[in-house]
Amino acid sequence: MKFVDEVRIHVKAGDGGNGSVSFRREKYIDRGGPNGGDGGNGGSVIFVADPQLTTLLDYRYQQHHHARNGEGGMGNDCNGRSSDDLVLRVPVGTLIYDHDTDELLADLSDAGQRVVACKGGRGGLGNMNFATSTRQTPRFAQDGTPGEERTLRLELKLLADVGLLGFPNAGKSTLISIVSRARPKIANYPFTTLVPNLGMVQYKDGLSFVMADIPGIIEGASEGVGLGHQFLRHVERCKVLIHLLDMGAEGEGRDPIRDFDILNAELHKYSQELSHKPQVVAANKLDLPEAQAKLEALTKEMGKRGIAVFPVSCATGAGMQPLLDTVAEVLFTGKTDKLHVEPPPKARAQKKAPAQPARAAVKQAAAKKVAARKAPAKKAPAKKVTARKAAAKKAPARKMAARKAPAKKAVKAPARKAVKKAAPKRARR
Repeated sequence: MKFVDEVRIHVKAGDGGNGSVSFRREKYIDRGGPNGGDGGNGGSVIFVADPQLTTLLDYRYQQHHHARNGEGGMGNDCNGRSSDDLVLRVPVGTLIYDHDTDELLADLSDAGQRVVACKGGRGGLGNMNFATSTRQTPRFAQDGTPGEERTLRLELKLLADVGLLGFPNAGKSTLISIVSRARPKIANYPFTTLVPNLGMVQYKDGLSFVMADIPGIIEGASEGVGLGHQFLRHVERCKVLIHLLDMGAEGEGRDPIRDFDILNAELHKYSQELSHKPQVVAANKLDLPEAQAKLEALTKEMGKRGIAVFPVSCATGAGMQPLLDTVAEVLFTGKTDKLHVEPPPKARAQKKAPAQPARAAVKQAAAKKVAARKAPAKKAPAKKVTARKAAAKKAPARKMAARKAPAKKAVKAPARKAVKKAAPKRARR
């Protein structure tokens, strides 16, 4: 079956039926009055998420979908029949956009979810609804309203928990065929996978998760090279990404570290949110002799960046259980401790080395400032000390003078008093 994940369709809801203009005409009944019925409602266009569908292929060749109109009213108080809704089934994970305004109308991410894309028109009222005591013979009725009409763009984003990323022929299809019952096409040439594949992985203790395999991405995919990056939308909903590196790649410029940097650059160009998702780096094809020689250099370089590498071999199944354990831990618990390693001490020293000259210059400038501040600070205490000494020397002199002055006055005072007392004695004689 051909995989189609993006289509453009035109949908229109049914129009409402018109009301009827009719009068009761029976034998022996004169002037029976109006009896025109109402029109029926038009059918609406409804989208339903069906878990049994995996592609939008049905809408590629049938792009116009119209719901039926409501029937018009009739005489004898008969209303028109309302039309049934037009139900369009789409795969789970379909996004519905308005093509003209590019507005997201609905995200059908749950099985059985329903959304009304175009609402049907309402039926008109017949003339029997307009009869009053002063207007007993209304000769008019109400027309039905037209149904909504719009052009939609449907995009499919597969619902998967884990996504596989890597260059073409990196072993992604082989990996999903080992851990699940998916049977994608596997061959020894690039771009074997042309459409995304889904597989259910049965893990321990009854836990399971869905893994998605998308076509390979190469350098320049954001500019349309290869298959482009249109299939990256299918891993946008994934919580964990497995970055599979081809350790046995041969050709000009092919290197695992360079492939890792190129793929992450393409992810960043497509979506920054996608580039920041947790990645489990796995080195594949370790059953080849040349891959063993590249593993040590890869592990050392990734260790400097603080990224852990999980060596695996999809052909023999070696290393699969540790890889699945790490993926399950990140997926179910949210812990990413196993994805990172501490960089070696040499790498830390090399990273800190460029900062030393700058720190030395800062220290020298600080030392000069301190010296400039201390120079005037030494002279100031000297002046204060001399002033204090001078004040201290003058202070004893003043104190001695103060002590001597009262002593002289004390000697003279008693002499005067004695003279004054002796004088009256002489006068009495």
